[in-house]
Order: sequence, then structure tokens, then C-alpha cells
Amino acid sequence: MKILITGGAGFIGSTIASCCLDHGITPVILDDFSTGLKVFAEPHPHYEGDIADKALLDQIFQDHPDISAVIHCAAKIVVPDSVKNPLDYYHNNVGKSITLLQKLQEHGVKHFLFSSSASFYDPEENLLVSETSAVNPHSPYAASKWILERILQDIAAAGIIDVISLRYFNPIGADPQLRTGLQIPRPSHALGKMIEAYHDGKEFTVTGVDWPTRDGSGLRDYIHVWDLARAHVLALAKFDDVMAQSDTSHYEVINLGTGQGTTVIELVEAFGEATGKKLPYRTADPRPGDVVGCATTTDKAREVLGWEAEHSIADGVRDSLAWSAKLPDVLAKESR
Repeated sequence: MKILITGGAGFIGSTIASCCLDHGITPVILDDFSTGLKVFAEPHPHYEGDIADKALLDQIFQDHPDISAVIHCAAKIVVPDSVKNPLDYYHNNVGKSITLLQKLQEHGVKHFLFSSSASFYDPEENLLVSETSAVNPHSPYAASKWILERILQDIAAAGIIDVISLRYFNPIGADPQLRTGLQIPRPSHALGKMIEAYHDGKEFTVTGVDWPTRDGSGLRDYIHVWDLARAHVLALAKFDDVMAQSDTSHYEVINLGTGQGTTVIELVEAFGEATGKKLPYRTADPRPGDVVGCATTTDKAREVLGWEAEHSIADGVRDSLAWSAKLPDVLAKESR
């Protein structure tokens, strides 16, 4: 099997590409390298350019007429930036994706796997969401993901393309073989800040400890990026079976997560488990825009894909730490 991965040189896309290769699937990478790394794409057939470049898309399918499916990972993803520049996010994440889908229709591609987001769900009282939970995007980024999903539902219903949408929250870790990982030296998410505090010998700050959670800190659904990659590969392998069992018209949604989530304080404890040394932390008031958070149920992923998360949060911490040690050399190679 040969597939096209848009955004295949990014953190998640490149990990999916490695997982595909390990399972006998040939990934072809399309990335503009605005955030992805060329060194991530080099092991595979790859093309530099925009997902809305019609001539480039024609060239890819001319070179690889045996591409049978597309995994769509290309997107702008920074929530605060989306609030500041909403038109950029709607143009990139929605408008350009429409052009991509038009070209896929021309080239007869029938299987489309959307690497989506669970960020547009409205959490229920138990702080869990499922595939049937209410949708209420709180940022242009989240809204752009939901709008594209609505478009995908419509074209699937019209019989143009079959779609599986995989929705998830917070990926952590790295390819366990350290072929790829997060390409940002100092990420702003909680685990990134913990690694920064660990290396700098400082305390980590837990913002907000009065939320209605197990320990008062915010709840997040951290999932190892390799588990995410495995789910995408399983969805490819079982695509026709998933469609045959679907109650909807050529469109299926599957949530990916741990089933219970992890609080920020639990993540601190997992960090200590991974390193063998407790990470000191202090508490502070919530930051503007902070929310209690939520996690997703995983019953459907287990039933439909035979998938569940296999890596622990401590595994994610260990792999993130190992990757952060390797990243300077990777970025040096990228700059040459």
C-alpha cells in the first residue's frame, strides 16, 4: 500500500510515516516545511509545497498513481495564534483543504483519513467526552477543524470519498526509536515546561488547583504519539471494514485517548517516575483562558479498531526527554 501524508514532516505526521513504514506501507510526504523538518521527510519520497498547489498535486499523482489513501495532518495548530489571526487559520486549515479534496476527487482517491482534534467538544459533567458529545469550538483553530469535518461529512454523504476522522487531544513522547519527535526546542505545553524546569533546576508551576478534578489541577488527555500513529495505521488497514460497519454514510468518527485523562499534578508525578527524581513544583492562579479540560472515552476505538493506548504517561515523559536530548543535533543537521 502507498499513501500520501500531508504535513508528513511535522511531529505527528512524521511519526505516522515511520509507523507506516514499519508496517509495510509506503508513505509519500507533502509538506511546505514551514514547521516540519526536511530531515523527517528525507527517508521517504517527499515533495516540498502547499496542499493547495494543484500542479504539485498533479505531479505527485503522476509520479505515484498507486496512492490509495491520504492521511491529512497538515494544519496550523497554535490556539493563541488562531485567536489573533483567525483568517489565516480558516484559509489554511479549511480553504486549502477544499482544494486538496477537489484534486483527490479528480485523481479518484476514495480513502481519506483526517487527523483531527477533540478540542471542539463541549465537556460533559464527568469531564469526559465521546463521539456523540456536543460540539462547541472555543477558538478559530478548533472551529477550523470542525468546519472541515462538516465539509468531509457532506462530501462523504455525496459518495465522493470515504472518510475516517480520528479525534484526539494532547500528544506527547516521540518515536520510541527516536527517528522523529517534537521539533520545537522549548515547547509551551505543560510537559515542555516541565522538561525546561528539570534542565534548568527550577520549580514547575501548576496554574490552577481549584478545578473540579481528582486533585484540583487541570485535566488533560495526554496520549503517546506512537499510540496515535498506531491508530492511524490500524484505521488504514481496517478502512473498508470500518465503512462497512458504519451507521453513517461513508463517514466515521473515532476518538483516541486514555479513557480517564491525566491531571497536571499527575503528570508531575509521572515525570518523577520517569526520571527517578521528584520534580519540585509550586502552584499559582489559573492563567487567562485556562480551562478545567477533559478526556475522551475510548470504547469505540477499542471496538472498531482493536486499539487502545499501550504507552504510559511515564513512557511519554521518558521518550520526550530522550528526544529533547537528541533534538539539538537534529536541528543542526536541518540547518546545514
